[in-house]
Amino acid sequence: MATPTPMALSSSPNFLSLPRTATATHLPLPPKRPFFQPKARLSAAASTTSPDLDPSLPSNVHTFWQWVRQEGLVSSKTPVKPAIFPEGLGLASMKDLSKNDVVLEVPQRLWINPDAVAASEIGNACSGLKPWISVALFLIREKFNDDSRWRHYLDILPRETDSTVFWSEEELAELQGTQLLSTTLNVKEYVKSEFLKVEEEILLRHKDLFPSPITLDDFFWAFGILRSRAFSRLRGQNLVLIPFADLVNHSADVTSEEHAWEIKGPAGLFSWDILFSLRSPNPVKAGEQVFIQYDLKKSNADLALDYGFIEPKADRNAYTLTLDIPESDPFFDDKLEVAETNGLGETAYFDIVLGRPFPPTMLPFLRLLALGGTDAFLLESLFRNSIWGHLELPVSRANEELVCQVVRKACEAALSGYHTTIEEDEKVREDGNLNSRQRIAVGIREGEKRVLQQINNIFKDREMELDELEYYQERRLKDLGLCGEQGEIIFWESK
Repeated sequence: MATPTPMALSSSPNFLSLPRTATATHLPLPPKRPFFQPKARLSAAASTTSPDLDPSLPSNVHTFWQWVRQEGLVSSKTPVKPAIFPEGLGLASMKDLSKNDVVLEVPQRLWINPDAVAASEIGNACSGLKPWISVALFLIREKFNDDSRWRHYLDILPRETDSTVFWSEEELAELQGTQLLSTTLNVKEYVKSEFLKVEEEILLRHKDLFPSPITLDDFFWAFGILRSRAFSRLRGQNLVLIPFADLVNHSADVTSEEHAWEIKGPAGLFSWDILFSLRSPNPVKAGEQVFIQYDLKKSNADLALDYGFIEPKADRNAYTLTLDIPESDPFFDDKLEVAETNGLGETAYFDIVLGRPFPPTMLPFLRLLALGGTDAFLLESLFRNSIWGHLELPVSRANEELVCQVVRKACEAALSGYHTTIEEDEKVREDGNLNSRQRIAVGIREGEKRVLQQINNIFKDREMELDELEYYQERRLKDLGLCGEQGEIIFWESK
């Protein structure tokens, strides 16, 4: 789906931006009201329970299962069925599955995407909206529609997830100092602003198309559903809900994202349809849950925001450094030109992952930002085509020292914004007795602090090595044969 881009973080002194402690200006949500009552709308002949499902499953899941059977999504060959697991409602395998075995297939006629919106009664009214907003309005309208073809699918969708956009004020307070809190508040502000525009431009002008009042609460529900359940890797599909397929849960043990396929299949005696084909990325034993990998590149903060969970893997912990070329810099134009020539800009974002090397362009950009004084000659046009290569190595002791000092100062300031230490987080986590949202909060703030601590330690060690590093002038003299391997200046005697 089209996800909002988080706003730029508040600026710290010099050229490095890190978030300060977020204030408690959380968005007020509208008063809660009864939300979308499940209804059974199958034919009278359909039984209230399915003999092949666990009778303890909620009635709406049994009704949904009857619906997917009627729609032809389930046959005697279908190897999975809904079941309850620790992760929630998921897909249980009814037989041994090999890697790449077909788990299920869903025809395009049941997909919920911008094409479904365009073909509906609200298609014209929504034609100019962002795709995710039009699909969100469609979801809400169909939820209110007793005769919707997706009635029984919509009835099994959760009221909310553990995504941080649904957290209470008290729960969000556990994220104090984290970048996730800043991002969450920005996303909530974004969703609210989009809703207010849609309310004025669409909902109030087309009351005939939207007879049931739609609130901000409803809009957040639809946003959360799309954020957590939409598939985006199909050909030409950046936003699509696939009923039945979206019951599949995520596992950190799955290391491949190859699970979704778009194929052609029979839709009748003489017709063909596009099918979404879900394949098992790993072998699965009968009775076990089928898992996929949602996204290998997402950090724990991304996972918490999108899906409402985190992973214990160290490399899911990340922290984003925001670097700015200050407009007050006397060499602003020159530095901006160098940055843009090398694929960066006035502001650059660098995701630092725990246990991994820095992004390759981070140190050159830092050295560029710190460039000044006697080192500013590198900004002259003579060096314009080669300056980036020089910045990949230490420029001067003063430049390298300034980089270290600014980064360490910013890390220490960010660490002071948390209300707990790493040791306190470890103790809370080990003591247990945490609900799912508390576990997320503790994991996020501990992970961010570990990354900040890692960054600080790397630049602290760098400071201690400043006298041992080789700088531009020494490298240049060596290139000219005027400096020995130990740094001594070579004098040639005339004969």
